[in-house]
Amino acid sequence: MLLTAAIVPLTVSVLPPKMVFMFGGDDYTATPWKVYGCIVMGLWSGMIIGGSTEYYTSNKYGPTQELAQSSIYGPAPVIIKGLALGYMSNIIPIFCLSATILVSFNFAAMYGIAMSAIGMLGVLPIALAIDGYGPIADNAGGIAEMSRLSKEVRENTDELDAAGNTTAAIGKGFAIGSAALVALALFGAFVKRVDAFHETSHSTIDILHPLAFAGIMFGAMLPYWFSALTMKAVGDAAEQMIEEITARAPGIVSGEKEPDHEKCIAISTQASLNKMIAPGCIVILSPLLVGLLFGYKALAGLLAGVITSGIQIAFSASNTGGAWDNCKKYVEAGKLMVEDKKNSGKMRKVVKGDKEH
Repeated sequence: MLLTAAIVPLTVSVLPPKMVFMFGGDDYTATPWKVYGCIVMGLWSGMIIGGSTEYYTSNKYGPTQELAQSSIYGPAPVIIKGLALGYMSNIIPIFCLSATILVSFNFAAMYGIAMSAIGMLGVLPIALAIDGYGPIADNAGGIAEMSRLSKEVRENTDELDAAGNTTAAIGKGFAIGSAALVALALFGAFVKRVDAFHETSHSTIDILHPLAFAGIMFGAMLPYWFSALTMKAVGDAAEQMIEEITARAPGIVSGEKEPDHEKCIAISTQASLNKMIAPGCIVILSPLLVGLLFGYKALAGLLAGVITSGIQIAFSASNTGGAWDNCKKYVEAGKLMVEDKKNSGKMRKVVKGDKEH
């Protein structure tokens, strides 16, 4: 972060000493240092979002440990508190994005917002690297278990996998934040293009117009529709996988059959391709149909609704999933402490196979 912030002044020094941008009927005068401020705002917003993600998803901190503690009372509290954790984790990232948008827009209008997105994407190589750490560690654990390596190997890979869940969530946080800024910049470009087509200079959309407001409502619904289809696709694929494994399990245990790995891979692959056709059509066709049938005002509302609603769902789902996974690792590692009612209320660890808890 510090290295990027130190190098950026060299790149913005090639910009003109004064730049004027017009948006919404107002003029915004930008200088290279204002552009630098936009980039740094995006850069440090990304860092804060990453830190917030780590706090909410790592089992080293209170939120995930509290989630693990709720598992004593059954799966229902884990589900409820996990969803609440994800919703709560929206607060800091949205504050950061809102502050970045306000400052960047005042500095250089939509150009400033685009520059803040570049700032957040400035650490993309690192974000991608830490995002890949999780699946690598997870697959290493799977290989260790299938190879029947010693228990210590699996314990070590579980520790790495827990860290990988957090790094994956951090990488997603950067991706979501930068996607929000880029989407907003593209939305501004769309509005400017509408102005050019209608030969106006307002660069604004009245959200109280019925078409625009209806578009916002419809657009805010689309991420839920998309998420529902993808979640159902995962559930359907899991059911097929369980049916295949259950049918072969008795024969595998008795030694009469061999595991059919190719069949399981085929189920997963076919589901990932076939089940994503409908969500893909929603993404591609919804703006086209709304724009053609109801015009640019409804389309502008749809885009605004998708941006605002989609960010919230993305942050909450990503962090809830990471927290749930690390909660499981926390319990499996024997770090969960509960009150031992049979031993004068002293605290003891919950171990695998514990029937009381």
